[in-house]
Amino acid sequence: MTAVHPSTAGRELSKPPLDGVSNLRFSNHSDRLLVSSWDKSVRLYDAGSDALLGEFMHGGAVLDCCFHDDTSGFSASADHTVRRYVFGSGKEDILGRHDAPVRCVEYSYAAGQVISGSWDKTLKCWDPRGASGQERTLVGTYPQPERVYSLSLVGNRLVVATAGRHVNVYDLRNMSQPEQRRESSLKYQTRCVRCYPNGTAMERLLQVGVMVMLMYGMETTRNDYIRHEPDAIFVRSVNEVEAKPKPKVYPTPP
Repeated sequence: MTAVHPSTAGRELSKPPLDGVSNLRFSNHSDRLLVSSWDKSVRLYDAGSDALLGEFMHGGAVLDCCFHDDTSGFSASADHTVRRYVFGSGKEDILGRHDAPVRCVEYSYAAGQVISGSWDKTLKCWDPRGASGQERTLVGTYPQPERVYSLSLVGNRLVVATAGRHVNVYDLRNMSQPEQRRESSLKYQTRCVRCYPNGTAMERLLQVGVMVMLMYGMETTRNDYIRHEPDAIFVRSVNEVEAKPKPKVYPTPP
């Protein structure tokens, strides 16, 4: 298969992180870009003007980050902390802690809560509007079957992918138990999970780079799936996947 290269060259930021990038998030409202890195930093850029707007350091590698608004956000760190930071004022505080590195963090605008997933096999929900301190901001702790590797949110629906090929689907309005529990019949570990924007399906990226789409309404015992065949392959290792409307769908051959 011949790779089709984009006609416009990308632009490299002049002050990038000093180690590998663990995640990056674009703002929904501007050209601002939030970047977490193994160099223990979270950085905020204006991608349009190539300007570094702020930087916060952690005690360990930063494994994930997300926006709250254009000037503030949250991070998940290998130092077991979930942090909140405001770039405009330079304010930073610890929203809460896990008992192992925190792999994922998401902010739910629908629930007004921060959700973190950790390798301590728990999911935790935090209220960032509460007073500082873990006991006052922790909304709930929800045990998972294995270490959490990926989270994805759309509306009130939360999808959690863990080691052991488990995927749990929650309604944030009732976190007492998952709406769905799945255990993949595929032999490879789920590396990343992403919800479709319309909330009808989710995509999973396996350890070997195969992308699988699962419909929420399917019976969990069937493990039906549709493979998405890429138009071209540019990299050896795929770390993240994002949902794009109207993908090309190829049914799995019998």
